[in-house]
Amino acid sequence: MITGMPRIAIATGDFAGIVDTFRNRLGIPVVDLSEETVPSLGARIAMCVPKGGSNIELMSPEVAQAPLSQSLQRFLDRRGQGLFALMLEAPDPDAEAEVLAGRGLKVLPLMAGAGGRDVHPASTHGVLIRVYPVDSYRREAPAGTPAGPLSGVQRVIIAVKDLDGAAKVYGERFGLAADRPVDDAGRGVASVLVRPPTGGTIELVAVRDRGRPFAAAIAAHLDAHPEGMYALVLQAPDPRGLLDALRAKGLDARIAADSPEVVEIGRGSVFGALVRIEAG
Repeated sequence: MITGMPRIAIATGDFAGIVDTFRNRLGIPVVDLSEETVPSLGARIAMCVPKGGSNIELMSPEVAQAPLSQSLQRFLDRRGQGLFALMLEAPDPDAEAEVLAGRGLKVLPLMAGAGGRDVHPASTHGVLIRVYPVDSYRREAPAGTPAGPLSGVQRVIIAVKDLDGAAKVYGERFGLAADRPVDDAGRGVASVLVRPPTGGTIELVAVRDRGRPFAAAIAAHLDAHPEGMYALVLQAPDPRGLLDALRAKGLDARIAADSPEVVEIGRGSVFGALVRIEAG
């Protein structure tokens, strides 16, 4: 049984840069775990731990022969930096892996040194999914760490071509609660909201009307990339009020083309990850 979506991972070759961006430009508390993860996993890892939603994990290859670093480097070589993996949790990842395989998902053998099991993107509409034990990360930022207005991941948007097929994967095969499909004429898409028991939600989105700005952006993304994670949605009390401060820190922040109430930070500023900030 899947119990939550604790975090979404971003892969980059510039670990110092991504930690600086999230900590000092976005104002999100970051715990640098590299002293532990380089010896044990061969990769540099930091965890963004804002309040609410799912955490954001920052990952960079470090030890070339380590399996995790090899996985990260293959991703970087193939796709470039960006959204790398979606993490789920279950009481017993190995037992859960057997269940998921029995439901038709392509579960990979246990990676050396890994604490969880991987589900191949070929069976999840382009998303590498890692199933970890419950409470796989529990550490918070040290007391007194400054925190800005941004939340954790409230929603991860996954761009798909086959909405019904994706809804079956994330609903039936992963055993997650999934809403009925909704036709959103304003955004020009059809979507299904999938609700892990804890953490943020997963929104599966398929294009219906390329004439709408949001659908046009999704369509352009799918024209250039395979199905997969499209954007992270965070929340802030006043997204528009953040624009000047974000721009002053060198971030490509702008009002989203599809909504005057949503702020977007471009992929070039967030190491290949599109960030959308909604009111909340």
